[in-house]
Amino acid sequence: MLRKTSKYFLLSLFTGILLLGCGRPAAEPVKEDTSKPDSPKSSDVIEVSFGHGFMPETPHHQAALKFKEMVEEKSDGKLAVNIFPSDQLGSAREQFEGLQIGTQQVALLPTARISGFVPELQLFDLPFLFPSKEKAYELMDGDVGKELLEKLTAQKVKGIAFYEDGFKHFTANSKIEGLKDFNGLKFRTMESPIIMEQFKKLGANPTPIDFTELYNSLQQGVVDGQENPLVTIKNMKFYEVQDYVILSGHGYLGHVLMFSQAWFDSLPSELQQILEETGKELASWQRAEVQKEESQYLEEIKKHGTEVLELSEDSKAELREATKSVHELYKTEFGSHLLDKVYSSIGN
Repeated sequence: MLRKTSKYFLLSLFTGILLLGCGRPAAEPVKEDTSKPDSPKSSDVIEVSFGHGFMPETPHHQAALKFKEMVEEKSDGKLAVNIFPSDQLGSAREQFEGLQIGTQQVALLPTARISGFVPELQLFDLPFLFPSKEKAYELMDGDVGKELLEKLTAQKVKGIAFYEDGFKHFTANSKIEGLKDFNGLKFRTMESPIIMEQFKKLGANPTPIDFTELYNSLQQGVVDGQENPLVTIKNMKFYEVQDYVILSGHGYLGHVLMFSQAWFDSLPSELQQILEETGKELASWQRAEVQKEESQYLEEIKKHGTEVLELSEDSKAELREATKSVHELYKTEFGSHLLDKVYSSIGN
């Protein structure tokens, strides 16, 4: 009996030694991971996608490059801005939607092409509204501009500042010197009720055509003419397929620098401040560059052989009177509040 007990004791002792040799320390309780993997740590570089629709040689792209340089320097490299010109990130609508869902962080887009999201931006499309660039800048940088930018908030987009393309002019394959010369001409327009009504009042036939198809449409005679600022007429080479550029300054085309609201709100306050201040600061620089470039654009257009005409003040007054009722259309759609503010400022 003693021998059997000793046998069991030795077996138990040997088994215990084996378990001790192969054993692992007791596992510590698993702690809940409260970190947010999508939120970058303060030491991480934050990649920023900045898209616009203009060619690399334009003031718009140069302003984007300066934005990149200044933001990266001020943030000590915490923000890395990647620039995508020439609609590489999609059309104006697609880029705006990218801001809304946060797949794109920054965009510089024309007011006319995002007015489907914020219809009040059609204020810029009204014919003969701004008497000068200086007055346009005053309004864009003042209460009128602030109110328009705030309307982007409902679309989950943060409006920062108005940049510019400049005043719009006509191009056509027939000479236009006054109101009667528009009669029956087919003019390409955007699908904007305000702009289409303008051409109807001029006696022309507004024909909506996508911007990407405009050059070919002019070349093939689908339409007789179009309207755009000189920066667009030159860089899209519309003057190559039009006989005349008519300097009318009848309308104004602005651009809006915007951020994705959700993305912006997720950033530390010091980075928010850098982005916002830089975007506002560069608006004046970009506008000045557009003005400097315009004389060069005209020289290049003339060298090509396209005739440049300038409407007389009497002809402009005639066009202004003919399109005056278009302003009433804006009031009917959106009320008179904003337009009355503009009228008050310009003494209309």
